[in-house]
Amino acid sequence: MKVIENNAATVIGRPCSDLEFSHEVYGEGFYVFKMNIPRLSSHDDVLPITISERLIVNLNFDDQKLIKVEGQLRSYNKVIDGSNRLILTIFARDIIEEESQDVTNPNQIFLDGYICKQPIYRTTPFGREITDMLVAVNRPYRKSDYIPCIAWGRNARYSQKMKVGDRIKVWGRIQSREYQKKLEEEVVLKKIAYEVSISKMKVLPEENNRLEDE
Repeated sequence: MKVIENNAATVIGRPCSDLEFSHEVYGEGFYVFKMNIPRLSSHDDVLPITISERLIVNLNFDDQKLIKVEGQLRSYNKVIDGSNRLILTIFARDIIEEESQDVTNPNQIFLDGYICKQPIYRTTPFGREITDMLVAVNRPYRKSDYIPCIAWGRNARYSQKMKVGDRIKVWGRIQSREYQKKLEEEVVLKKIAYEVSISKMKVLPEENNRLEDE
C-alpha cells in the first residue's frame, strides 16, 4: 500500500481567518488558518488548514476568492488545560485558486486504515443510527494519524460489529460539529469537533487486516 494514497483530502472554499504562525521544521515555517466549505444544507463546515510558507507565496487571502486545498487529514496530541487532546488539521500539499464558481463536491476525503478502538453504536434523539469509529491511518516513519469517523444508517449497523485491527476504506467528507461541554452547574463551554462523515465504506478481508508496522 502506498502510504501517500491512503489519506487523501480535497476541500474547496474561502479562507475565513488570518494566517497564524504554527511551527517550524528544519527551517521551514508552517502556518494555520480556517477555511469555510459549503454544505448542501444551510450549515457550512469551518475546517483548520496547516500550510507551508512555501505554498502561500503567491496567494492572496484577502480577496475572498475560492481556493482548492489538496492534502491529508492529520492528527496530533496537544496538552490543553492539563489534559491531552486529539487535534485534527488538513495538512496542505498543494493549494491553488479555484477558477470555477460552480463546485459540485467541495469536500471529499478517502482513508485506508485500521479500526483502533471498539466502535460505539448509538441512536440520536431523532432516531438516527450512528456508529462512532476511530481509524488509524499509517504514514511514513512509523507514525499514524487517528481520525474520528461517523457512519450512518445501514453503514452504522454494519460497522458496529467491526473489531479492533480490522482494515477499512472509507469515502466521505470532513465536517465540523459544534457541541457543548458542561464545566460547572451554570457554566457551559462551546467546543468544535472535527470528524469524517462516511458516505461509503469497504471492509477488507481478514487476510488484509494486519497493521503495517507490526
